[in-house]
Amino acid sequence: MVEPTAKVARDPHVPCRSLSRVVRGLADVPTLFRFLAVVAILAGLAFAAMFALATFVEPTPREISVTIPNTKLQPK
Repeated sequence: MVEPTAKVARDPHVPCRSLSRVVRGLADVPTLFRFLAVVAILAGLAFAAMFALATFVEPTPREISVTIPNTKLQPK
């Protein structure tokens, strides 16, 4: 029987941390930090989208006509 504190030689071809251990590690992150990280990522994506739209999209100029009522043109 192997004691729980005994060191076991590990295979050099097996990664040190398994995927399930990494996922469980993410669950250890406090909720506030996780929330702020998600908000920061979403804000960064929104900023990048606005920057891309402002940089790469050119508006097409066109003429418009606005009808002004006569009452606004007549002096009082």
